[in-house]
Amino acid sequence: MQIKKTAVLIVFITFLYNCESPIPENQKPQIIPMPMLTESTQGEFVLDNSTGLSFDDNFKISATFLKEFIENGSAIQLQQNNKIRFIQDNAIANDEGYQLNVSPKQIEIRAKTDQGAFYAVQSLRQLLPANFENGSFTSKSTAIPCIIINDAPQFQHRGMHLDVGRHFFSVDFIKKYIDALAMLKMNTFHWHLTEDQGWRIEIKKYPKLQEIAAFRDQTLIGSYDPDQQAFDGKRYGGFYTQEEIKDVVAYAQTRHVTIIPEIEMPGHAQAAIAAYPELGCTGEQVKVAETWGVFDHIFCSKDETFEFLENVLDEVLELFPSKYIHIGGDEAPKTHWEKCPNCQQRIKEEGLKDEHELQNYFITRIEKYLNSKGRQIIGWDEILEGGLAPNATVMSWRGTDGAIEAAKQHHNVIMSPTSHCYFDYKQSDNEGEPLANSGGFLPLEKVYDFNPIPEELSGEESKYVLGGQGNVWTEYIPNEKQVEYMVFPRILAMTEVLWTSTENKDYADFAARVENFHQRLDALDINYANHLYEVEGEVVPAGYQLKSILDNKTIRYSIDGTEPNGTSEVYSGAIPIDKDLNIKAAVFDNDKKLGATFTQPINYHKALGKKIRINAQPSKTYAGSGIDGLINGITGSDTRVNDKEWLGFDGIDLEITIDLGEEMTISSIETRFYEAPWMWIYAPKVIEYKFDEHGTGSKVEIPESQDTHANIKIDLNATTRYIYLRIPNSGLIPEGKSGAGHKPWTFIDEIIIN
Repeated sequence: MQIKKTAVLIVFITFLYNCESPIPENQKPQIIPMPMLTESTQGEFVLDNSTGLSFDDNFKISATFLKEFIENGSAIQLQQNNKIRFIQDNAIANDEGYQLNVSPKQIEIRAKTDQGAFYAVQSLRQLLPANFENGSFTSKSTAIPCIIINDAPQFQHRGMHLDVGRHFFSVDFIKKYIDALAMLKMNTFHWHLTEDQGWRIEIKKYPKLQEIAAFRDQTLIGSYDPDQQAFDGKRYGGFYTQEEIKDVVAYAQTRHVTIIPEIEMPGHAQAAIAAYPELGCTGEQVKVAETWGVFDHIFCSKDETFEFLENVLDEVLELFPSKYIHIGGDEAPKTHWEKCPNCQQRIKEEGLKDEHELQNYFITRIEKYLNSKGRQIIGWDEILEGGLAPNATVMSWRGTDGAIEAAKQHHNVIMSPTSHCYFDYKQSDNEGEPLANSGGFLPLEKVYDFNPIPEELSGEESKYVLGGQGNVWTEYIPNEKQVEYMVFPRILAMTEVLWTSTENKDYADFAARVENFHQRLDALDINYANHLYEVEGEVVPAGYQLKSILDNKTIRYSIDGTEPNGTSEVYSGAIPIDKDLNIKAAVFDNDKKLGATFTQPINYHKALGKKIRINAQPSKTYAGSGIDGLINGITGSDTRVNDKEWLGFDGIDLEITIDLGEEMTISSIETRFYEAPWMWIYAPKVIEYKFDEHGTGSKVEIPESQDTHANIKIDLNATTRYIYLRIPNSGLIPEGKSGAGHKPWTFIDEIIIN
């Protein structure tokens, strides 16, 4: 440790001597992800036709990348000299760490490995003008500011996922995706290659996977709601040949990106079963799935299935040199296993307790096979069912419970919870946003707030958290431009979460760097979502508060629904709520409007800002703005339950008390409930109300709705201080419906007291 500190000190003394005194803080580099340590100093290095590279074969990939980036991006042609030097430094502890030292006379890149040097090159890349990215830099020289960077990642697994089963994307796009990961110092691409809706990898031993499993007859359009489904009637599909996969894997290696393939089992297998019906439990001919969701047709546990899977994996292993193979393991209904003679015989022969232990047997058997080939498995957190396979790594997506359980058992964990890592969720409430998974809402700031280490883990247990990744499921992402729109800029937040230490993170500073990074994304022809110039709002004790991500911009607003312009009132503090408001606001740079208009109607009613109690807390995932949000004057989204206003309760009878503070005459009580049976969400059948805690209540039936909302208005003529509401859960989900036999969710919106 002392040697390392001394080496860093020498580097700093040397470059402080060359570059003189530090420059102002506001000129610090705009690098994403933020490095561990940066020191900007006076002076600049001039990159021109006199500049040369020197490196040995240990740094061939990183040096070649830098040479091609400069020469393809500009009119500059590099020579062979020592102005840019790659130096192997075994004193750097982290294999992915590096030191980048820019002085007026030379640039030094120090690293233990080529991978570390490659990340130094990516930082240097971001110090160059953005138009190097597309070859439009026409000058024969450019200046790079003097800087010292000492850097290493916080986590070893920094990944992005892409589902190509629901929608298929070209080899060229996959390479572009890998390029983006490399630029942002991500080292893993999780390639989700098989699904119910399509099998995307050529397996020579089983040609029907290419002929049948890779194509579906038609595709769902729009909403997944079974009562509103429509289809395009067009055959859809495709697959990657083994030669194409070899090409992509080789390409990724030149970017120090490891590709982890995912071959789903035992669930999400309907496409394979459509090609080979004998792999399922029923033997019936099924179609490649045309809708989204979870399907009962999963791989049977008979020996013939394992022979198929082992043969498939043998070909996969030839294509992918990765240490890990992802085997899925998620969302595998046991409906067919419960009735299958082969599966029941397997349970009996192996002394298993039930179908959940059969899943453990299935995963463990595949793990043993892959271990025998020198590989390890990763599975989604459902592989914990029935016991965890001995050497498995768990990818935790259903919150953090799976990760906590696995880490406490001393299994490696990769964090990918829906709450912070699902980039198929909407990122803005703006009108015009593309159709997205309705299960969540994930704005940029929430991604940035992600902490991959669950607080429930001890320091020793947290060592088993390898890192995390962002997931891109493509049910509602039919083309490459939309993939980019959903990924960028949230991937910028994810890479900073995984690379940058917590003490170096600052969201306001990050947002400013994202604004600067837009120029690079433009040059790369990446279709990013720009929500930096949006206004956000919330009810606070003083009224309604507006805020912008960027500190150096102005918010102008109106309260009467008038479109804000350069002469509208400048926001300076919370807006009082003493009447109905229709707030409209926008971000301005001087008099220039930069972003979309924010609109928030507020319905002033008698319970607004009063006290409210409830007998249970909402789910953490669907907590909205808390129970006070039920009487804050704001109505929830018409299309999403995961917003700031809807509160979700899992199978609970609700009891709510509203204290108006004094006796008031009230004429009505209004509210509404979400109705989405395919999501296990049902409106209650009745609502009970009373004004005396110990009195007898009145019961009102809630009208059935053919829409996604059930509305109730109770007309009254009463004087009271307290309002007591009881809202029973609607009861068990009926047979034949998704979630049959379970208690459904109840989602409630604003309670309006007039």
